[in-house]
Amino acid sequence: MDKKQLRKKVAIIGGGIAGSSIAMYLSQFDIDIQLFEQGNSLVNGPPICHLHAGGNLYREISDEQCLTLLRESVETVRFFPHTMNMRPTIIAVPKSDDGDPTDLLPRLHLLQKAYAQLIKNEPKNEVFGPASDYFHHYTKADLKRIAQYQPTSTPQTAEEWMIPFVHHVNLDELKYPVVLVQEYGLSVFRMAATAQLTLEQQENVSVKLLAHVNSIKKANQPHIEPSWDLSYIQSEQQYTSHFDYIVNSAGFKTGIIDDLVQKKVKRLIEFKAAYVAHWKEDSYGKWPEIIFHGKRGTPQGMAQFTPYPNGYFQLHGMTEEITLFRNGLSQSCEVSSQPKIADNLKRKLTLGWDTSIQTERTERAIKHLSQFMPQFNKAIPFGKPLYGAQQIPGNDATLRAANIVYTGDGYFRAEIVKASSGIECAKAIRKVLKLDREITFLPLIEKEDIESLAQVLAEQRGYPMELAQTY
Repeated sequence: MDKKQLRKKVAIIGGGIAGSSIAMYLSQFDIDIQLFEQGNSLVNGPPICHLHAGGNLYREISDEQCLTLLRESVETVRFFPHTMNMRPTIIAVPKSDDGDPTDLLPRLHLLQKAYAQLIKNEPKNEVFGPASDYFHHYTKADLKRIAQYQPTSTPQTAEEWMIPFVHHVNLDELKYPVVLVQEYGLSVFRMAATAQLTLEQQENVSVKLLAHVNSIKKANQPHIEPSWDLSYIQSEQQYTSHFDYIVNSAGFKTGIIDDLVQKKVKRLIEFKAAYVAHWKEDSYGKWPEIIFHGKRGTPQGMAQFTPYPNGYFQLHGMTEEITLFRNGLSQSCEVSSQPKIADNLKRKLTLGWDTSIQTERTERAIKHLSQFMPQFNKAIPFGKPLYGAQQIPGNDATLRAANIVYTGDGYFRAEIVKASSGIECAKAIRKVLKLDREITFLPLIEKEDIESLAQVLAEQRGYPMELAQTY
């Protein structure tokens, strides 16, 4: 028996950010990998746009989750170096919100200290600039002083990044301080391009697109444990392959795979959408991302303003009329590990959006941001929303940091909620498989090649190519 026949064989089900990240990481080791994806390309899921390097968008999560997201974000940047949009994020608390912005500061100091330690442990971890610049906070007087600065299209300092904010936001409607933190942007299209270009060069990886997995059974080989037979349909043909390990990274369809292998698990699924708008206001240079905190699910829910080149913006509004949906959160039951999605949301996932509904919701998102930035009411809807369903293990809808589960019989379940958790999952799988020696390195893909393919993917999926361009 030759060495290749002795290699462990791993099936990864789902080519989203979890499955693609796991496949990329594990491809460095002496194993054979098959990646199964139902769609026609990789990393095509929920509206990823933000690298949660500290989780500061979420006041409700624990410090522990924030520290986990920080560490995982560093790993993600080092693995996907050309996927970041390097601009900071401003966190503002409106007077209409019950929160106190000074409550943000202890956590920010904790994160800053943790980031400094990561850099001390490994200098290459300095991916968000120096730890001393991880965050800054500003009084109203500070912002009025910054308002005297000349606009710039090449901001170099934290204060220069504040210039568009101070000229467009009604400062009288905010509580103070306002925070600027180095939580950068993340391009889902450049992540998809990175995964595709990397995996097609790894000889021990086979990517099977338009492949529907419809059966997984423990193999009848009592002397070989673990062992699985996986069947799938591709090009209207049924195939069956044998694997030592199964990795369920099927995203919001994770429960379907759990049902195939008869694993009972509790989980939630939440349908969400973000919207694309175009705004020609560019006289104040480059924009940071801006978060206006608000109570989730209420009419004053958090507003998120994410910039891209040439006046394109991605918008979130954490209300049921914008990003969230009535009946958008569903849970598993005793009969199935797969939560049942409301029929109207299932139609969006399978058939797309009605044009009138996407325009109406985008207009609501514009209006939601305009309450803080009045001039933004001139923005216009542009194209279809970015949308998808997000899985959340367990029954805590606020959970944002989750990892891998191993059931002990060759079956892994990737339960990531945020994109940055994928590499951590892969490292956990590596430990179980006892993969100690790397046999190859990931190919170094040129930034230009990644961006070129990312723009093609964006247009194929019906979005402006600017959403794939480096900002």
